[in-house]
Amino acid sequence: MYILLMGPPGAGKGTQAAELVAEFHIPHISTGDMFRAAVKEGTELGKQAKACMDAGQLVPDSITIGIVKERLAKPDCHKGFILDGFPRTIEQANALDCTLTDLGIELDRVININVPVEELVNRMTGRRICKGCGATFHVTFNPSTTGVQCDKCNGELYQRADDTVETVTKRLTVYSDQTKPLIDYYQDQGLYSEIDGRQSIEKVLSDIVTSLRGE
Repeated sequence: MYILLMGPPGAGKGTQAAELVAEFHIPHISTGDMFRAAVKEGTELGKQAKACMDAGQLVPDSITIGIVKERLAKPDCHKGFILDGFPRTIEQANALDCTLTDLGIELDRVININVPVEELVNRMTGRRICKGCGATFHVTFNPSTTGVQCDKCNGELYQRADDTVETVTKRLTVYSDQTKPLIDYYQDQGLYSEIDGRQSIEKVLSDIVTSLRGE
């Protein structure tokens, strides 16, 4: 099963990806993981990517696409994968199509976990992180007992600087503007399915699996 997983920050992609790995026994591949692996392995493309990152520059598409191709060609991807965080532009989507053709792979489905902006803002601005052990809480969905201390280590809870309403709203606006052309692109290919991410984790997973199996 070859899956492209989309969704805005806070939509629960990581949670669903972990469930899909267990369901289909295929690897979850994120852009960040690919870059870290390529740098650690010291591949030529990894070295080029590291040079860009060390200089504070964006990694060019040509390098990113090459790293994606290297990762998808590995044996653990022969029976499928869950690709997360790539592509982000139409140019990257076209390049991914060419890469998959070269590898003899066809995407089975593009899954977009959709959650309204208002809900995402509530989810992300309510997050609280423990300064001691890094545990994550939420003022509404998963509050600590005291609201100010971690239940695990009694460390102080804090809100990340990028979890403010202004910052979160800006991130979501950028994501929406960037993603709309990709949605159209995959809809035109007949690959696109949209899942309501406001539902329970179990129901979201069920809807994704139903879509993937064409039920």
